[in-house]
Amino acid sequence: MSITIAERTAVCLTPTVTSPVTAVRSTPLSLGPLAAVTGADEYAPLSDGATVRYANFDYAASAPALVEVQHAVQEALAEYASVHRGAGHLSQRSTSRYERAREVVAEFVGARADDHVIFTGNTTDSINLLAGCVPGEVVVLDCEHHANLLPWKRIGARVISAPLSIEGTLEVLEKELSARPAALVSVTGASNVTGEVLPIRRLAALAHRHGARIAVDGAQLVPHRRISLRESGVDYLAFSGHKLYAPFGSGVLVGRADWFDEAEPVRCGGGASYEVIGTPVSKSVEVAWHTGPARHEAGSPNVLGAVAIAAACEAIERLGEDAIARHERFLTDLLLRSLEGVDEVRTLKIWADSTERVGIVAFTVDGRTPREVAEFLSSEHGIGVRDGKFCAHPVVHRLGCYDGAVRASIGLGTSENDVRRLARALEDLSARAK
Repeated sequence: MSITIAERTAVCLTPTVTSPVTAVRSTPLSLGPLAAVTGADEYAPLSDGATVRYANFDYAASAPALVEVQHAVQEALAEYASVHRGAGHLSQRSTSRYERAREVVAEFVGARADDHVIFTGNTTDSINLLAGCVPGEVVVLDCEHHANLLPWKRIGARVISAPLSIEGTLEVLEKELSARPAALVSVTGASNVTGEVLPIRRLAALAHRHGARIAVDGAQLVPHRRISLRESGVDYLAFSGHKLYAPFGSGVLVGRADWFDEAEPVRCGGGASYEVIGTPVSKSVEVAWHTGPARHEAGSPNVLGAVAIAAACEAIERLGEDAIARHERFLTDLLLRSLEGVDEVRTLKIWADSTERVGIVAFTVDGRTPREVAEFLSSEHGIGVRDGKFCAHPVVHRLGCYDGAVRASIGLGTSENDVRRLARALEDLSARAK
């Protein structure tokens, strides 16, 4: 038997979605992938020597590139050159692409007019950067991914234990901020373990009510749900290209300019400095730093990574939030129902009263270690899942999974057939144990 989620969103199976994304079939949501991704036709070897089309359920770790993203990067490569500091034609073209990518990202996340969009290496890089800019104390929950826990712990953040309900978690945060103000509250938008989504608007309002700002680790949220900084009240948002179908080594940190412009650059070097003056007599160097994104983008930036993220944002925008949500909710609901039909499988949940989740399901199988399950799915059925503690050890331990768990994550390239394959594979595993 399995532990069910408290509430599920009903999905109509009749609509047909026609996507403008390249090479996407017009099919009922129950049949095929929503978008074309690279590697969709890859085959995996099985233990008996046969091969089968690879079924990817590891989107939460790194999503494959959208075909549009691949094409955008290939196009940019032909005109690639150093940005910002060159007068040549290709340098100007690359600079234009890079700064246009910044504008696209700002539009995609509903940034305010005076927000900065800073390109980083990934979500972890973004949160470490923000940690060097906060002018005061930080409050963070103990159920976070390490990327949204360890950078704050290093600077002495107040880590509070999240209760077993969302309402209880909001109450604890309210009491904590009432008793002692903080500059920032940093939370995960969607759990990378269970996919459960926190009520971001309510959290933002709570933080602001007590004079704090709020940062959201959007690594798992942004690929699945649209978020507007203007509408939600979120002050800072971090996410990664490699989870947003743009695996080219770039990430994003978007948020209010004042903290960024007032803080010393976390990474120093060319591009971040406006002027550097050496004084031979005193043997010292005086530095004037840029304001704006350049202050925190020292060195030659990852132009192709920024182009890739922008292309992914545009492709997702064309698909439409409703189509993505319907596709994902149907497949996630199907996966949950299928797992509940396997006696040995137990799905995981952090908060008893959570009602929304993105396409991530974590589970355990009685009598099997997570690694055994993952290896069986790979070698016997050509299915890729993630096993372990997902860089979220405290919450996985809290769920009683001291050896870790198995995680199946869904994306734009996932089909109903993929989900049914995973369900049949787990039934096969169960049957072999009897």
